[in-house]
Amino acid sequence: MTWTFTSDLAAYRAAAGPAVAARPVPNTLLLSVADALERRGLNTFGPEAPVFGWWTGPDGTVSGALVCTPPHPLQLGALPQEAVRALADVLTTEPLLAGLGAVNARRRDAEALALAWGRPTVVAEEHRLYRLAALVAPQPAPAGRARVATDADLPLLTGWLEAFHTEVGIPAGPSEAQLRDRLSYGGFLLWEDGGGPVSLAAFSRPIGSASRVGPVYTPPGLRGRGYAAGVTHAVSGAAYAAGAAEVVLFTDLANPTSNGVYLRLGYAPVEDRARIEVIRRCQPRPVGGLRLPAR
Repeated sequence: MTWTFTSDLAAYRAAAGPAVAARPVPNTLLLSVADALERRGLNTFGPEAPVFGWWTGPDGTVSGALVCTPPHPLQLGALPQEAVRALADVLTTEPLLAGLGAVNARRRDAEALALAWGRPTVVAEEHRLYRLAALVAPQPAPAGRARVATDADLPLLTGWLEAFHTEVGIPAGPSEAQLRDRLSYGGFLLWEDGGGPVSLAAFSRPIGSASRVGPVYTPPGLRGRGYAAGVTHAVSGAAYAAGAAEVVLFTDLANPTSNGVYLRLGYAPVEDRARIEVIRRCQPRPVGGLRLPAR
């Protein structure tokens, strides 16, 4: 039983690819990150080399994996519990993980790592993974209609997605190359009302039979009119039409409005995830001290 780490994408895909693809819903992040790195290069998410890892069980079978694209958190896929316990032992000793400051994992795995890490941590975000069980049209239907975004919409997409990233606290907006890549397969849909765009949603290429919806964004002054529900319904159908057998998305558990919208559209909860971060000396201590997820 062992973890193997590398910066070689080809080696990772050869060793862990089948195991990751066999569970496309909980491994959606690992699948889309590896696909982006292969399509757009290893520096797609930052200047540092990515790190890949996979867990080999006692029978010699790979049964789980992880990926890290600094400065973004270490992303864990679906893992057996013995793999999580073993990972806790190597977080501070594996050279390729030196300087690691955050982990995104299933809640129970994040809790186990936080306790075993030996460093003060805080839960920075909590998300819920949903899969589409049966697509349901929004009721009442919002005014307007959806259309596929084109290259002509690039300035609008850039501005809206920069605003979205600022709102949710993501350090940098998507690059033009990332936007054009998604436009190339019709991956952005715009909801139009009154002669112009009022909301957007996107979906990833189907990978390992699954496609992930997101981001979904409506400018603040246009919210509360059902546009997000309309464009999410449309983009979910577009993901199916593009060949996805499973359509998934993540929500922020701190946003009950979006969680309610997705439930009404036919999405069902799969699992909760948490992002834990090491508290730096200059980082303010959260009110009430350190916290672990209560749910």
